[in-house]
Amino acid sequence: MRTGLVAVAGRPNVGKSTLVNALTGEKVAITSNVPNTTRRRIFGVANGPDWQLVLADLPGFQRPMDALTERMQETVDGSFEDVDLVLFVLSARDRIGAGDRFVAQRVFSLGVPVIIALNKIDRLKHGHVATQMKTAAALGDFHALHPVSAVTKDGVGELRDDLVQLLPEGPFLFPREQSTDLTVGERVSEVIREKALHLTRDEVPHAVTVEIDELGEKVVRAFVLVETESQKGILVGKRGATIREIGTRARPEVEKLVGHPVFLELVVKVRPKWRRDPKMLERLGL
Repeated sequence: MRTGLVAVAGRPNVGKSTLVNALTGEKVAITSNVPNTTRRRIFGVANGPDWQLVLADLPGFQRPMDALTERMQETVDGSFEDVDLVLFVLSARDRIGAGDRFVAQRVFSLGVPVIIALNKIDRLKHGHVATQMKTAAALGDFHALHPVSAVTKDGVGELRDDLVQLLPEGPFLFPREQSTDLTVGERVSEVIREKALHLTRDEVPHAVTVEIDELGEKVVRAFVLVETESQKGILVGKRGATIREIGTRARPEVEKLVGHPVFLELVVKVRPKWRRDPKMLERLGL
């Protein structure tokens, strides 16, 4: 038996969560084009005949702006303890610059193998990918460098094989049937938040969080929280159109998670400055 903990690190919005989902073969983390979609450490578990790969999907490296982002960065820093290897994710579509070099200094100083995944290579010319690979290779003493597309799964199998080869011997950390450490309630709240992110823009996505009020046999009720009345108006939409659309998009995934049909009730509430309230963040598990 071989098993190991892999820290998945990188700047915000390089596709870490999408790559974790591709490697595990299941949606364990929500995704969006909004930076800092991932707010907590999420374990995604991939199993083979005699191996288990535990991927720690982490928030992106950032300069803390409030209590929420401060906790997110603390999560990142604390998650490098006792990892067996690091999957360092870069975006092939963006310039590899100072932010990536900052992450590189941190991960290459850990003393564990580092595999670089150059993500988002789909629809890019080979010459551009080759240039980005050369730049990525200069970031540190890596074990392997894989150009991949988490969306199309191109190169993901080879990347998984390389990660598995580096796993140490040891017992499985999770039951074989478990794909993540999140509870059903936490996964439901994340799915609802994901749909809200897809349907809003500007400051609203950053101010949205979801709290489950009831997770019953027939009804799932969730509070969709924002910080201002204007954000609430945007999230509710004209005659409730936006919040209804969020519910419509979320319900199939929620029903899959709970295992049966439900009535999904979403209530938008204002919680001023919740991102700066340590007690509120503790209550939300952030």
